[in-house]
Amino acid sequence: MTRRVVVTGVGVVAPNGLGVPAFGQALREGRSGVRAVPRLGELRFGCQVAGVPEGVDALAATLFDADELLAMNSNHRFACVAAVEAWQDAGLPRPARGDDEVRWDTGAVLGTGIGGMDTIGERVVPLTDAGTLRRLGSTAVEQVMASGISARVAGLLALGNQVTSNSSACSTGTEAIVEGLERIRSGRAERMLCGGSEGASPYIWSGFDAMRVLARGSNDAPERASRPMSASACGFVPAAGAGVLVLESARERGAPIRAEVLGGAVNCGGHRRGGSMTAPNPDGVRRCIRAALGDARVLPNAVDAINGHLTATGADPREVQSWSAALERPPEAFPSITATKSLIGHALGAAGGIECVASVLMVQDGFVHPTINCEDVHPDIAPFAAAIPHTLRSAPDLRVLVKAGFGFGDVNACVVFEKWTA
Repeated sequence: MTRRVVVTGVGVVAPNGLGVPAFGQALREGRSGVRAVPRLGELRFGCQVAGVPEGVDALAATLFDADELLAMNSNHRFACVAAVEAWQDAGLPRPARGDDEVRWDTGAVLGTGIGGMDTIGERVVPLTDAGTLRRLGSTAVEQVMASGISARVAGLLALGNQVTSNSSACSTGTEAIVEGLERIRSGRAERMLCGGSEGASPYIWSGFDAMRVLARGSNDAPERASRPMSASACGFVPAAGAGVLVLESARERGAPIRAEVLGGAVNCGGHRRGGSMTAPNPDGVRRCIRAALGDARVLPNAVDAINGHLTATGADPREVQSWSAALERPPEAFPSITATKSLIGHALGAAGGIECVASVLMVQDGFVHPTINCEDVHPDIAPFAAAIPHTLRSAPDLRVLVKAGFGFGDVNACVVFEKWTA
């Protein structure tokens, strides 16, 4: 019999809310966390707005010792703050630094898309070029290596099972949850912290601005900049943060349960049939959704809501069409579909983690949060307009929600959440 896997804790560092209570309220209100970033103007970015979490350094100072903070760049701080919140939300005691007990049954898959680019850009490259290597300090490697975030969390929480960082572009956070699900199902772990994190840095975002895929048309109206499913969408808004879920075997310790993870899937479109490094193969997207539903043993007509990838680019209409084809649900029978990125921007490797936290909250409390800035629904999405909530949509009967992430490299990840029932 397959072990049931549940979510017992969530933690989040988001542009529109630091911590789960603030984030949950922002979701309900449809409140944006996108703001003007003066530094981007100074650097002559075309896009001069971003979703950057506020208040993280002050909170981190209350959670971690001074020497720990010195070894953390923004990516580490976001990941560690979210992980500690998720851990404590699950009712787990945080170990003291001098405690030698190791939790051999507990691990982590905490991914990042680009990682410690702020450390590389601000310290490693200039100090190396200047020949002043000694000024780098002893923690530079920890901060730039992709697995630094999972390793840092392992030390904070004494994790002794598999501890790793995955990196699959924008599908990273969602993929991490699928990996943790499979490890618990197989009996190789009892508990896994899963999600994603991404630092806040112009060095992370500059390449996307050079590609002209970032939103340039709303620098004077930041809250209007992120426009998934809109006819006037002009690119995604860069963002940062972290989202972490504690997954564990159901009933293992009688913890309160927020939602059940029914199943998931990951795949790649192989850069064929329209897929490439920067575009998804629609057949790969549909196959991933169907595989996740098959793994969850959920029929397409049982899906009550979708939290899409939906980045505010030209891929949005194709994504909605792929959902319709995969679920075999025409516009008149289409489930509610929302885009968390309309509220926070695109947090890259952290997107799936943050958006899965949003998904769990919606399943647990029976609502679908608004998608803002798409009053002018894209013409190709117009037949599905009734499925898009522009204001808070109460959904007391919501049971099954599907969350997906589709990333650069033509990689896909999809996870199915259900309201918990014993």
